[in-house]
Amino acid sequence: MYLDIYNTWKESSLLNDKEKAELNEINDNVKEIEYRFGKDLEFGTAGMRGIIGLGINMMNVYTVKRATQGLCEYIKSLGADEMKRGVVISYDTRRLSYEFAYASAVVLASNGIKTYIFSDVHPVPMLSYAVRELKTIAGIMITASHNPKEYNGYKVYGEDGAQMSPEATAKVVDYINAIGDCLSDKILYNEKIVKNIKCVPKALDRKYYKTIKKLSLSPKEVKKTGKNIKLVYTPVHGSGYIPVTTILKKMGINATIVPEQTVKDTEFSTVQVPNPELPETLTLGVKMADFKKADVVFGTDPDCDRLGVAIRDDKGEFINLTGNQAGVLLLDYILCRLKETGKLTKKGFAVKSFVTTGMAKLIADDYGVELIETPVGFKFIGEKIKQLDDTGRREYIFGFEESCGYLRGTHCRDKDAVVASMLFAEMVCYYTYKGVGVYAKLQELYAKYGYVFDTNVSVQYSGLNAMKEMNAVVDKMKTVAISEVAGIKVVATRDYSKAERKLADGTVESIDCSKVNAVYYELEGGSFICIRPSGTEPKLKVYYSLKCENESQAAEKFEMVKQDFEKYVK
Repeated sequence: MYLDIYNTWKESSLLNDKEKAELNEINDNVKEIEYRFGKDLEFGTAGMRGIIGLGINMMNVYTVKRATQGLCEYIKSLGADEMKRGVVISYDTRRLSYEFAYASAVVLASNGIKTYIFSDVHPVPMLSYAVRELKTIAGIMITASHNPKEYNGYKVYGEDGAQMSPEATAKVVDYINAIGDCLSDKILYNEKIVKNIKCVPKALDRKYYKTIKKLSLSPKEVKKTGKNIKLVYTPVHGSGYIPVTTILKKMGINATIVPEQTVKDTEFSTVQVPNPELPETLTLGVKMADFKKADVVFGTDPDCDRLGVAIRDDKGEFINLTGNQAGVLLLDYILCRLKETGKLTKKGFAVKSFVTTGMAKLIADDYGVELIETPVGFKFIGEKIKQLDDTGRREYIFGFEESCGYLRGTHCRDKDAVVASMLFAEMVCYYTYKGVGVYAKLQELYAKYGYVFDTNVSVQYSGLNAMKEMNAVVDKMKTVAISEVAGIKVVATRDYSKAERKLADGTVESIDCSKVNAVYYELEGGSFICIRPSGTEPKLKVYYSLKCENESQAAEKFEMVKQDFEKYVK
C-alpha cells in the first residue's frame, strides 16, 4: 500500500524536479518509504507536527494544503458569514514556515474565505491576539515550537484565540479524511487569487503592546530601577526578537541582546535544540551575562510562547530555573502585588496543568485564591478563561504549565512569552527595589511552603506506531493497582481518560475536566506522579512532584521513588 502511494507521488505532475529527486533518493530504502508513506500525518488537538520532507506522514506543502482544505470545508459548513470573518495566519523562523503559511493562505483564498497573513514572522501570542482583534473565525500558526530544526508544524486556533477545541478538531479531521490523498483535485489552489489575501494591519502590533503594558503591576518600581538592572535576552533565532525587545523598551527596562542569536536562522546553528527549557540553550546568554555582569538571562523559543530563565544563586553562579520554579515565582509575585494594591478579589482564580508543581496550590491557598487544574495543553487553560472569565462569573489572574508556558491577561489564549518576559523583568525590578534577589525570593518561598522537587523523565519512541505504543503503556498502568511507591502511600489514583478519581478505599469520584490519556497518582503528603504520552513529540513522559524536607534530600528521595515506580511501568 505505502509503496503504491510512494510511486504515485513520484509520478505526479504536481511535484517539481527537486521534489521528485528527493523521493528518488530513498528509492531503495524501504524502511524510510514506509515511514513517509505508511500513514497520514496525524491531525490532533495540537494540529500537525512532524519532520519536514515529502510523504503523507511528513510536513510539506501537500500535507499543509490538505489540512487547510479540510479547515476550509469546516468553515464553509458554518455558513457564508463565517467565511467572511476569515482566517489569520502567522509563522515563525523555521525552515519552510513562510512557504507553508503562503500555501495555507492560497488554499483559503481559493475557497472564497477571507484571509489575512502577517508580513513577517510573528509569535503565537500575537497570532492569538490577532484572531480576537480581527474577529476571525480561526487562525493558523506555522511552527513546531521548541522541537529540533528538522520539524515544523501547523496549529489551528478557534475564534476565541485558543487552540481549536477537541470537538471542532474532530469535525475538521472528518473533512480532511474526506478529501482523500494529499494530491487530490479536491484541494483548491489558485495562485491568481493571491491579490485577495490581506496583510495584517501594522496597527495591530501597536495595539498588542499597548494592551499588554497595562498588565504591569509595579510601574513605580520599574521607573526607579528599570534602567539599572542588568538583563540579557536571546530570542534563539526565533520570532520573539522584535516583540520582547519592544515591550522591554516600552517598559523602560534595560536589556542586552545576544547578537548572534537575533538572526532568523532556520538551522538554529548556535544551539542543539531551540528549547529554552534546556540549560544548554541559554549558554550564549549566560556567557554574555557573565561578561556584562548581568544577573538574569531570558530565552524564548522560535514561536515565542515559552520563556526560559537563568538567575544567579547565592554563590554568584548561574542556575537555570525550571518552568515550575519560574511559574511559582511569577504566581507569588502577581498575587502579592494584587494584594498590596488592593486588587485581589474573591472572584479571582489561577490555573495550572495537573502535571505542574504542587507548590502552586500552596501559594494560591495562602492568598485565598482558587487554583484550577486542567489537562496538559494551554488550550485547556484558554477553555477555563472562556468558561469563567468571559462569562463574568470569575476573574482570571494567571495560568502556567511546567513546560515554561505562562499567561497573564486575557488578550490572547495561549502561552505568551512576551508578557512573561515583561512580567519577569518587572519582578526583577520590584525585588531589586526591595533589596531582594530573585534567587533569595525563591528560597523564601521554599522556607515558607516547604521544598518541592519537580522533574519529568521522558522515554523516546520512534516509528509509525510510536503513539500507539505510548498509549498502550499508559493503558496498561490503568490495570495495575498501586498502593504505595517507595513506601509512600497512594491516597488516590486519577484516570483522566475516564475523568475519574479513585480513592484508596475504593470510592470513585468524577473529575470536572476534558478527558485525556493520563494516569495520576496522588501520594501522601502532597506529592504526585503522573504518566502520559506527549501530544507534540514521540515521548512518554513521567512527572514527579515530591514534597521534601530540603533540597539536599530531594535527589535521594527522587531516585527511590523513580526506581520503584519504573518497576510498574516496565
